Amino acid sequence: MRITRKAAGAAAATVTLAMALTACGNGGEPAEPGSAEELSTEDDITISLAWWGDDDRAAKYEEAVDLFEKAHPNVTVQTQFQAWDDYWTARATEAAGKALPDVVQMDLSYLRQYGGTGQLLDLSGQVDVNLDVAGLDEALLSSGQIDGAQYGIPTSTNTLALFYNADVLADLGIDPPAEGYTWDDYNAWVEEVSAKGAGGEPAIYGSADYTGTFWFFLQWLIQQGVDPFSADGQLNFDQAQMAEWLNSGQNLRDGEAFFPIARTKQIEPLGGFTVSEAASEASWDNFLAGYVAETEQDIQMLPMPSGDNGPQQFYKPSMLLSASASTEQPAAAAALVDFLINDPQVGTIFGTSKGVPAVAAQRDAMNVEPGSIDEQVVGFEEQVADIVTEPAPVPVEGFGEIEAEFKRLSEELQYGNVSVDDFVSQWFTFADDAVGSE
Repeated sequence: MRITRKAAGAAAATVTLAMALTACGNGGEPAEPGSAEELSTEDDITISLAWWGDDDRAAKYEEAVDLFEKAHPNVTVQTQFQAWDDYWTARATEAAGKALPDVVQMDLSYLRQYGGTGQLLDLSGQVDVNLDVAGLDEALLSSGQIDGAQYGIPTSTNTLALFYNADVLADLGIDPPAEGYTWDDYNAWVEEVSAKGAGGEPAIYGSADYTGTFWFFLQWLIQQGVDPFSADGQLNFDQAQMAEWLNSGQNLRDGEAFFPIARTKQIEPLGGFTVSEAASEASWDNFLAGYVAETEQDIQMLPMPSGDNGPQQFYKPSMLLSASASTEQPAAAAALVDFLINDPQVGTIFGTSKGVPAVAAQRDAMNVEPGSIDEQVVGFEEQVADIVTEPAPVPVEGFGEIEAEFKRLSEELQYGNVSVDDFVSQWFTFADDAVGSE
């Protein structure tokens, strides 16, 4: 655990107090907007804030919290942070004692695990009192909701993009996929690139086997008009749909047109795209900075391939902020969330380091230099805004486990150790045990 200077003096007392609290919940009903009391400007208030990240993110949070405390001189914020794995271990321990920090940085994959089990405060009642959400896209805001309760407020966005290496394509004499391309078009393009690049040293491939990424399967489902997960937190797709998705890449696997899995394992933690041996790779748009740094080449972005219902995409919160259901200071917690998502100076501090700021005031306040990575990422999200028509799917409990199993089975499929039918059968058997049931 990384405790910052603000928490050092009071950490023990805070933990003792927090462990004595019981989750107040929301009576099983979403709170009415505007039902909360305004934050006091006279009472001395102390709240806690926790996030995952490195020292650079910690410095940015500390700077932002200092500004908040200047704006609210009667409020003290105790801060702590951990690396990703340690962060969720710490939160699980606190949740067992109903002792989450007052404000926690939340990932969409964990929202149902904490929100659906009474650990998070429904922030709906704080809206228009201590929390302004008017600047958030409605579809994005809804990604933080479960059963109508607002358990998370998105701080920043990303969306899926197809990255391509313009320098590699120029060497091969191949254009990137055309505007409006479909999944079938993309498969044909991958095959063309792999055939043209086969004689090189090293060989160049069009892509790795993208069908093995669970989020891409979810993207495809949404384009078929299928919500991947039901409102009660269960899987909302069947074995036939998963098989159809996996089989869409079978011809490329059979023809050895995908980047070889053996080479993938050889160069880990890098990938075929980052070593410039694959011409394209789909990922979240805020990965651009890492790709450019690793390849030192001209990396460009396109929207994801179109599906049966057109080029539908979704904004995924790169992270959210949530408040603990056991907080004794819900007004202060909401005010801190409000400040972190809306204040223009906070946008200047963080830039796109947590994704593109979700609120225009923060995006406008960033010091974006022409031609910079920040400008490209912000520009891409503006470019795809018209096709971002769907809310991000709120993952089920056990999401991390079923996502990892999907990846494991994909590797077995690429090695030829399992068939598509084997993959699907084994995955659903695993998911039946891993996904929380109502």
